[in-house]
Amino acid sequence: MLEKTNNLGFQSINKGYNSVFRLGRLSLGLVVPIEAYFSGAVPSMVRHIERVQLAEQLGFFAVWLRDVPFNVPSFGDAGQIYDPFVYLGLLAGQTERIALGVASIILPLRHPAHVAKAAASADVLSGGRLILGIASGDRPEEYPALNLPFTDRGKGFRESYEYIRFMGDNTPNFENTYGGTNGSIDMLPKPNSRKLPLLVTGSSQQTHEWIAQNGDGWMLYPRNAVLQAKIINDWRSLVRKVGRSAQPIMEPLYVDLVEAPNAPPQPIHLGFRLGVKHLRDYLKSREDIGVNHVALNLRFNKADIDTTLKRLADDILPYFNG
Repeated sequence: MLEKTNNLGFQSINKGYNSVFRLGRLSLGLVVPIEAYFSGAVPSMVRHIERVQLAEQLGFFAVWLRDVPFNVPSFGDAGQIYDPFVYLGLLAGQTERIALGVASIILPLRHPAHVAKAAASADVLSGGRLILGIASGDRPEEYPALNLPFTDRGKGFRESYEYIRFMGDNTPNFENTYGGTNGSIDMLPKPNSRKLPLLVTGSSQQTHEWIAQNGDGWMLYPRNAVLQAKIINDWRSLVRKVGRSAQPIMEPLYVDLVEAPNAPPQPIHLGFRLGVKHLRDYLKSREDIGVNHVALNLRFNKADIDTTLKRLADDILPYFNG
């Protein structure tokens, strides 16, 4: 079945997906919580809704939540603390335009019926603004807490994905290890456009062929430009080979934005301490190699967060807003 594409080159799924991902262009989002908490794993969540609303007012394209069921010391980050689906419901009612993303739901740790129901609900309540990243999970400590085998998470991921996709059909008829329906019952609501945008994170224990065939995009960790460009080009060739339209690429980036605009980049965890000029150059270089969205994480930012958001809006967003 041919995918319907939007006027910007990617398939058309819902309002959030269509606004964030544009072929040949890069857009910017923010990881929630939008605050600095570099001295510990747990954020304060002070003014968390107000800052998401500010991000929307300033013109950021998306905010991204994370699925962190347990505060695992070795992971070192409790994320936004709140359950992502509960939080999505709140944000749907407190915002109007900004896309609401999750990077990413750990599929093997949840029954796919609950994921499908919660995600479709968030999509409908937000007017079609949900973008759902999906992952197999990389924190082994969480699996025993749910009496689940860490080594089987790749198979669980695939079958959960399949289950969620079937729930978009009317009275679906299918069966896998998570259960099945015989066409006599249905799940409501359906996603806004009858399909949830599902972006695969990393490999999620799958082959590149499976991701190219099934994902609505790929979330990659940042790498040096030469290697990342090769990975993106090889994958996009594979997407074409399996007969699909182009699929977007997104990355996270930790940023500590300093006051001096020409301050050169200094490496931090999955990102840089740098000035706006070099941040702009870095983001342009990612756009040039085919990255379509970067989710900025200000956890390690030392300057005032509201001031940093406004500087990003004034000095960075205009270059990636067309």
